[in-house]
Amino acid sequence: MTSIRNFLASAAMASAMIWSSGLAIASDLKANSVVLVHGAFADGSSWSKVTPLLEAAGLDVIAVQNPLESLAGDVAFTNRAIDRAEGPVVLVGHSWGGMVITEAGGHDKVQSLVYVAAYAPSEGQSLGEAAELEKFPAPGIGALQKDDHGYFFLSKEAAAKYFAQDLPKDQTDFIAASQGLLNSSALGEPVSTTAWKDKPSFYAIAGEDHMTPTALQREFAKKIGAVSREIASSHSIMVSQPEFVANLIIEAAK
Repeated sequence: MTSIRNFLASAAMASAMIWSSGLAIASDLKANSVVLVHGAFADGSSWSKVTPLLEAAGLDVIAVQNPLESLAGDVAFTNRAIDRAEGPVVLVGHSWGGMVITEAGGHDKVQSLVYVAAYAPSEGQSLGEAAELEKFPAPGIGALQKDDHGYFFLSKEAAAKYFAQDLPKDQTDFIAASQGLLNSSALGEPVSTTAWKDKPSFYAIAGEDHMTPTALQREFAKKIGAVSREIASSHSIMVSQPEFVANLIIEAAK
């Protein structure tokens, strides 16, 4: 009998540890779905470690494959994903994806917003303006290259040094190989609405970010009144710290 009681006590303690880590069950959640929006120099596969954690918590997940041709085009792609998702929706954006969710977050299905090392522009701001590079210099932005068609990209070396310096070489090589190139003209497109003014917002701050500087992320989180969490991480926070990112998304879904 004692051994049974000990076993049950251990099981209860393990269950409590799992719950405290943020892996909620569906009955805890107010949202039904999560729409994940990748940033520039990435694609939907950047969410591959976060997605199973969210699904285990009872959330349906859609990872958008944005073309990165324009802000308006990425917003349209994201809105179509929100349309097909079962609401309410937690809308998540990484890096450039913050521009997208700031605009697309006005969708009536969206319950809350999660910025992941992301830009959170004010109304009328473009990414170029929101970045405030003179105040917040970003070595990774300085390492960008532009092809003959006007699209920005990161070399394999720059991806390893600035985009994902806390990941092993095989993963940084894949990030460089699978990156989505950003049309340089998109940098000048302003957002026309700011969903964070009306929707609860959360912010995952990457504490060792060389693309979207950590100090700038803290400024964004403060400006939008977000519930923020910070962890030592590169810009590829959803790859290097998937549990941290998933837990914040789950918090936003409650």
